[in-house]
Amino acid sequence: MEHLINQQVKNIQISGIRQFFNMVSEFEDTISLTIGQPDFLTPAHVKKAAIKAIESDFTTYTHNAGYPELREATAAFVKEKYGLTYQGKDEVIVTAGASQAIDIAFRTILSPGSEVILPGPVYPGYEPIISLCGAEAVHADTTEHGFKLTAELISRHLTEKTRCVVLPYPSNPTGVTLDEEELMKIAELLKGKDLFVLSDEIYSELVFDGKHRSIASYLRDQTIVINGLSKSHSMTGFRIGFVFAPAAISKHLLKVHQYNISCASSISQKAALEALTGGKNDAAPMNGEYSKRMNYVYRRLTEMGLPTEKPDGSFYIFPSIKHFNASSFDFAYSLAKDGGVAVVPGSAFSALGEGYIRISYACSFEQLQEAMDRFEHYIKSR
Repeated sequence: MEHLINQQVKNIQISGIRQFFNMVSEFEDTISLTIGQPDFLTPAHVKKAAIKAIESDFTTYTHNAGYPELREATAAFVKEKYGLTYQGKDEVIVTAGASQAIDIAFRTILSPGSEVILPGPVYPGYEPIISLCGAEAVHADTTEHGFKLTAELISRHLTEKTRCVVLPYPSNPTGVTLDEEELMKIAELLKGKDLFVLSDEIYSELVFDGKHRSIASYLRDQTIVINGLSKSHSMTGFRIGFVFAPAAISKHLLKVHQYNISCASSISQKAALEALTGGKNDAAPMNGEYSKRMNYVYRRLTEMGLPTEKPDGSFYIFPSIKHFNASSFDFAYSLAKDGGVAVVPGSAFSALGEGYIRISYACSFEQLQEAMDRFEHYIKSR
């Protein structure tokens, strides 16, 4: 019966990150720096809120867009943190993680033949959804521009078919982000054009210097903001994300969301409410630890002679391994098998990631030290 499967589904692949993680998991005594999973526990007060929700039988459907009190708290959170103004009633949708938020956004705004401009290298979760919509992903090469999708790069790829520009910052896999001037230039370029900006800000609370800035501050009417609690509050399994957009856009996003999942988990929504009120600054100590780890890994990689762009946020770093004259897959496989350290080949992040590897430092400092020692030994033994 496989010949009856939707051809667009047959054409997409399981994430290269997961494929490689599964492949190297068979190697014994390997330190994994692969998956973007925070190594911190979900804050205790957030877990207690989830338990209380169960015990008080808050286990039925909520409003399709989410528990009203949570939507208001979410709007208040981004107002306080980033200066963004959204109405909880009709401009915020609670989703099953940021991944579902991205899915409903693309399915709402894309039509067959549409083009979406993505920075390359880029998180592999966008292109398959774009393809399922019958649209085309257009990768802009950021490797000579500090891994930043600048206004200049965007302008080179704009066509009459362009329907969306994706700004995933702070970036997975590179850790870089855009500053205020860069965002303003993009807003100036795109303002008034018949296209949307999808701004994936899931790592917004993990910025090392200064505060996160959103393109929605300068281009609100055309921007759909994606966020969530997986990274900021170490709540990956709770599956809570958010979509922020003007009411005229949100009403259409909500239709797709409704027929997709009806609503996010009621129990997780109660936990999210506690995270955004009683735990609005829970990310701060985690972020401080990530910054410490980033500086350590950056120093070690630099001392090893690996050209590396210093991250501005998230918990990833993306060094070049081009001078080893091996594909990123072969290098990463050999490093896991012979060096005892698992990383992700850059090719998992589009063809423009070839020649790089992604290292996640979402693990203990002790593990990072051992991993970097093994990495250095592996390089010296090549």
